[in-house]
Amino acid sequence: MSKKQGIMICGHGSRDKDAEREFGLVAKGLKLRYPDIPVEYGFLEFSAPNIHMGLNSLINQGVEEIFAVPGMLFAATHAKNDIPSVLTTFEDKQPNLNVTYGRELGLQDDMIEAFQARIYESMGLDPQNPPENLYDTLLVVVGRGTSDTQANAEAAKLTRIVNENMGFGWADTVYSGVTYPSVGVGLENLMKLGYKRIVVAPYFLFTGRLIKRIAGYVDKVAQANPSIEFIQTPYLSDHSKVIDAFQNRVEEIMSGELPAGEESLMHSFKRRLAAGDVDIHHHHAEFVDPQDDTQGESKSDHEHAHDHSHSHQHGHEHSHDHSADQTHSHSHDHNHSHAESHSHSHGVYQHIGHPMGPRTMIGEGICCCFMGQFTDEILEEEKSKIDGDCTKTAFAHLK
Repeated sequence: MSKKQGIMICGHGSRDKDAEREFGLVAKGLKLRYPDIPVEYGFLEFSAPNIHMGLNSLINQGVEEIFAVPGMLFAATHAKNDIPSVLTTFEDKQPNLNVTYGRELGLQDDMIEAFQARIYESMGLDPQNPPENLYDTLLVVVGRGTSDTQANAEAAKLTRIVNENMGFGWADTVYSGVTYPSVGVGLENLMKLGYKRIVVAPYFLFTGRLIKRIAGYVDKVAQANPSIEFIQTPYLSDHSKVIDAFQNRVEEIMSGELPAGEESLMHSFKRRLAAGDVDIHHHHAEFVDPQDDTQGESKSDHEHAHDHSHSHQHGHEHSHDHSADQTHSHSHDHNHSHAESHSHSHGVYQHIGHPMGPRTMIGEGICCCFMGQFTDEILEEEKSKIDGDCTKTAFAHLK
């Protein structure tokens, strides 16, 4: 007798309720593709349901074999480490359960076509009948930006593919996260090329604080440069081609077939776990109440509950001191108290001090975990941007 199967979509989570709701649209789209198979979704952090809740729901429906796919564009830390950590821990506690973990969405043809369709639509063009070229237009692709070099490279690769497919006059990549160039200085430099029409296309699945920050910055730049036409492309959302891409990943793990020489994310995780390169941790499986929509953690972040009913405490100490003799001190400390050890980190980024990178976002709501990576020298140089509280959220350059 074959085991009952179920599908689990694993997302990161967001303090933005709109992003949380939109993620559910993917699950809805996949349910239409698999009407006879239970489909659930869950988040690593900030949002409900968390991944444990989704997995428990599948088990309660009699599922014994789960096909889990990361709802992420590229394979950075969350897809490589955090999700397989949660899935492995959960599977170990369920003797009759088998969990298979698929690949990130990646640069599938379906994802590229969905992105191009969004760009054409934002320009008022028919994706099914596109112009021969767009030589008079500059394309600026906004990637998420991580401490993972390969994930950043995939965003740059996407830009080149789309540029050649659509025939833009020029195209380049900027990033909203930890790498460089940041959206602000990147766009300012690209405007020097002299194009009178610029398309800014964020390669994101859903809305969220970063999407709104990007839009806020582009609006400000557009107002300051009325001679340039700025076109903002909407994020991917549940475009039919995006659902196709998710389905492709599900079919891939159902069949057990990976491209020749391709290592699965779960195999990679377990190999690195055995070598001691990564640790099992449980923080990301927990639901954090997102009522306070701030960049840092608030009181409501600590007073949350989830299906394991255990407490989580996460303390921050973050101080800045400026005095007349120009000395500067910076402290950033994370104190955790938890029955099971874990860590919260975005990864150490070697170019944290790049002049076009994260330092350009200091004072604009950059994550405290990144602030902790800046040297005292960098903070001294950028002290005019620091307001002493990195927990506040603000649109880029809108203060």
